[in-house]
Amino acid sequence: MVSDIVKELGAALGRTGTVRLGADHHRLTVPVAGGELAVDVIGDATARRVVHLLPGGGLNVAANYCTARGRSLARFLADHGYLVIGTTPREDALTPEAPDDCTAWGLDSHRADLERVITAAEAVTALPYELLGHSAGAALALDTAARTTAARATAARTTGSAGPRRVLVLDTTGPYDPATEPELVAKAEALTDLLQQQLDAGARTLDPGLKGLFARAATAPDAPSGMPRPVPQQAGEPGRFSNLGLLHYALTHTRDLPGPANWIYHRGHSGGTHAFGPTPAEDRFTLTHTPLAVGAEAIERLGSGLQPTALLRDLAAVWAGRTDVHRIDWAAIRADVVWINAELGRGDHDSGARLIRAGGARVDYRVVPGYGHGDVVWSATAEQDVWTSLLPGR
Repeated sequence: MVSDIVKELGAALGRTGTVRLGADHHRLTVPVAGGELAVDVIGDATARRVVHLLPGGGLNVAANYCTARGRSLARFLADHGYLVIGTTPREDALTPEAPDDCTAWGLDSHRADLERVITAAEAVTALPYELLGHSAGAALALDTAARTTAARATAARTTGSAGPRRVLVLDTTGPYDPATEPELVAKAEALTDLLQQQLDAGARTLDPGLKGLFARAATAPDAPSGMPRPVPQQAGEPGRFSNLGLLHYALTHTRDLPGPANWIYHRGHSGGTHAFGPTPAEDRFTLTHTPLAVGAEAIERLGSGLQPTALLRDLAAVWAGRTDVHRIDWAAIRADVVWINAELGRGDHDSGARLIRAGGARVDYRVVPGYGHGDVVWSATAEQDVWTSLLPGR
């Protein structure tokens, strides 16, 4: 029975509470230094393998993987024979006044938390496991796979476990290629230094602002947002976005808005259009793949929505190839890798995939046309366009 697995998993993790969210969905609260993790377990006793779900920056498992119009990605995987174990990082439980020790919550800290969950899961089930991550969670999955191979080489002789069988990557960025993308390497290097400076100055977390955008669009959609519309130069005041218009523009044209890391998107979080009218009230906008209600539900399910500055610094270092800050040993990854990027999200940058392949692992790398960063998990057609490619043998 899965309930027995959940009970044993909770005991192995030293959990402080268990909530049953459905017939086959349980959530454990797990204490960690300076905070807590939430661990979701979804599936039934017929599961043939385990998949660990790792959410993107500022997200949690409920928002990232359990929200959809119809069947969610977590439910899709459970329906295809997986015992789904999703680990929500400790920053989701932060209060606005972040504790001092979150200055150390970089990739190493996140990996240590994840490895604790993986070890506990292996102790209570002999099923092989895979890692699936989106955005920052995908970088964590790749980092964990690279470190696990070396760390468990000796233990595998007695336990039979040498790490994940597969790593499933949804729209993330590996190192930019210094030979063909030097300008992007330079941007990532500058961002790494900027984030370290902010961390040194006491900025322990960053708020991407989506919670506020969705809230204002819901309560006062037609009210002026305060953000000028970037319309072509013309006589008079171009006007300010309405709250709803700004939300749509932020989703479909993330790259064009202020933000130290927005340049990493080829266009935005969501595929869609935004046509400026003579006045803000006459703007016309659409979302192509993810219904706005699905995005709103996902954001509503967030905890703090904050991202640790240390984590963003480490991610920027990975993009820049700054191994003095954080190093992923790409060639050490031995698991099969399925890497699916979004054309309008992180785009077609395959340097990380090529480095993994050069180390001898099998890599299936592809880019989904017309999709934004979040569409890979929230699109109404993601099951056909993306998720079926994640299943074994596809």
